[in-house]
Amino acid sequence: MARRRKGLSDKHKKVLEVLEKFYEKHGYPPSIREIGKRANISSTSVVNYYLEQLEEMGYIERDRNVSRGVRLLKNAAGGLINQVQQAAESVQARAEELLRIPVVGRIYASAPVPVPSTDFAYFDAESMVEVARSLVSARDPGELFALEVEGDSMIDAMVNDGDIVIMQRAQEARNGEMVAVWLRDRDETTLKYFYRENDRVRLQPANPTMAPIYINDPSNLEVQGKVMMVIRQVDTPKN
Repeated sequence: MARRRKGLSDKHKKVLEVLEKFYEKHGYPPSIREIGKRANISSTSVVNYYLEQLEEMGYIERDRNVSRGVRLLKNAAGGLINQVQQAAESVQARAEELLRIPVVGRIYASAPVPVPSTDFAYFDAESMVEVARSLVSARDPGELFALEVEGDSMIDAMVNDGDIVIMQRAQEARNGEMVAVWLRDRDETTLKYFYRENDRVRLQPANPTMAPIYINDPSNLEVQGKVMMVIRQVDTPKN
């Protein structure tokens, strides 16, 4: 005989709180990874475990065929979430106004760092960001991709460690543009301001404590994309 579940644990309540606050702020459900980050759960499988229990208890509904397919029905006190239901029902209508952009890897806002061989494998199907189409001016949304920033060389440009930058694929850059570049001869990547100076290129950090990087042979530098917008990552206090 199955053991009867006594009720909501503190972790169940935390997951419900994350769902409710995320709905209220964004008008659509969080991803599994976003729930884990805000609820201080490191494993996506553990997040899924709590969601399955909450579904059994009637607090949420889930559509496993849809990304972010979680619908909040009741809060931790058992009260119906009418405004959340309405927000969930409007998600489909708002979907056309949103772009889902894949997070394809990391970019180093520091001294150039060797490209990790397992970098792309770190990100899974949940690694997508959604932004309003009106915020990103791109002729072809398929040219957009996102990178997680590591390092603090661009802090004066309001790009901090852990932020997400939305990039547009590009092979050339104009002076003053913030770009992701690959240094062929060193197999290294970095995020910097781009300046062409006569026969060399200056990669300028936005951190007064760091010196620029000079590329004397521009053929060793490949522009991979330019920054279109930055998504700031706000740390969630731990309980």
